[in-house]
Amino acid sequence: MNLDNNVIKVFEKIENMCGNSPDITKRIFKYKNINIGYIYFDSTSSGEKITDSLLKSLTINLKYKNIYKEIISNLNTIIPGSNYKYTSNYKDLVYFLSSGFVAIIVDGYDEAIVIEVRNNLNRSITESSTETIIRGPKDSFTENYNTNIGLIRKRIKDENLWIKEVKVGRRSKSKVGIIYINDIADNEKVNKIYEKIKSIDIDAILDSGYIRDFLTKDSKSFFPLVISTERPDVVSGAILEGKIAIMVENSPFVLILPALLIDFIHAPEDYYDKPVNVTFSRLLRFLAFILTIVTPAIYIAITTFNIEIVPDTLLISIAVQREGVPFPTTLEILLLVTTFELLKESDVRTPSVIGTSISIVGALVLGEAAVNAGVVSSIAVIITAITSISSLLFSDIDIINSYRWWRLIFILFASFLGLPGFIIAFLIFIIKLSSLSSLDIPYLTPISPLNKNDVKDTFVAKSRAKMFRRPSFLTKNKRRLK
Repeated sequence: MNLDNNVIKVFEKIENMCGNSPDITKRIFKYKNINIGYIYFDSTSSGEKITDSLLKSLTINLKYKNIYKEIISNLNTIIPGSNYKYTSNYKDLVYFLSSGFVAIIVDGYDEAIVIEVRNNLNRSITESSTETIIRGPKDSFTENYNTNIGLIRKRIKDENLWIKEVKVGRRSKSKVGIIYINDIADNEKVNKIYEKIKSIDIDAILDSGYIRDFLTKDSKSFFPLVISTERPDVVSGAILEGKIAIMVENSPFVLILPALLIDFIHAPEDYYDKPVNVTFSRLLRFLAFILTIVTPAIYIAITTFNIEIVPDTLLISIAVQREGVPFPTTLEILLLVTTFELLKESDVRTPSVIGTSISIVGALVLGEAAVNAGVVSSIAVIITAITSISSLLFSDIDIINSYRWWRLIFILFASFLGLPGFIIAFLIFIIKLSSLSSLDIPYLTPISPLNKNDVKDTFVAKSRAKMFRRPSFLTKNKRRLK
């Protein structure tokens, strides 16, 4: 609906549209019988920024014949570099007011001048609270969209750093930015993501997780197909490789596509440390990834169905420990694993001050008491401890949830069929991983399909000084500038 050319009517309609909201502030004054007014939301705009200089632009050196243009001229001289725009319909006007703009309306003109006077509603840049930073930059994204873009631009000062922007949400009208390097990223993939985001029809986008759900709604995989991070250095490194970042207004988490399994095995600090140390860490993470999924299932299979492969000495020790335990092995393991997951979840949800205390109580007191009471065996506690410690090497909540589900699947197959069931579950696991793709790139790339050049930095870290090529599965511009 187009704006009226009468200040009083415009103010009345805005108040009616917003339900006479108490944070609407407006003022009307006359100049040679012509009404000049301004309106803003004092909840999103800063009253201090609407200073005398702004008010002077509404009255100083005004001529009766062309007041509107004189105000614009005053804005250019009195408030140099001010961020002002024009709008001629009510919906856009309310959007600007909600975004921290003040609107200037003049009788006889059906267009409003909107000037940015945002209130500071954002927290300052701090260290990431969800990703432990051992070495590297300590800054992290905030809820401020422009600040987040700035954190990327200060790292990549290149004219090919492009941002495609689209507003999503019928009511929130949240800005969503697709960030990529034009001469590196695959533009077909960029357009594909843009069209998907543009087609989202929802009331509001409150976090980047909403976008992730729409981008992966066709996937039934437990494993994440999108990376979510708070760290600007991670995003910058990803788009330099040819990946695409998605930034959402009011969210400190930025999405990265495509996401492959190997991305969750690697860590951001891998490129800040010596390659020999990084290689050892990567092998540990890969081993931990396997152990946290299969360890309970292997224990159940060999102690329930396939005891013939257990050495006699170890078998006697296990039998002695399990003597008097009232539960079958499967139930015993499920009980311990579930207890640990409860403790882990409570540690995440409770304040850090008491979170450590809960972990100590759960691990030491409950575990020791359960063994002494004969509820569980010592060997089962050891198996659960190995599984749990291995899982702590991963902090991404999406990968944590994925291996929780697969651990349960392995346990169920091993409980019914023993080692053959474990092998069947393992084959299903590999087939499922092989069938996944992110932006049409196989999830196990570069291991499967095998790429001899790209696989070199998968497990054995390479020195940055020797990395002359970008991954061929991400970009056609493989050669890095020397």
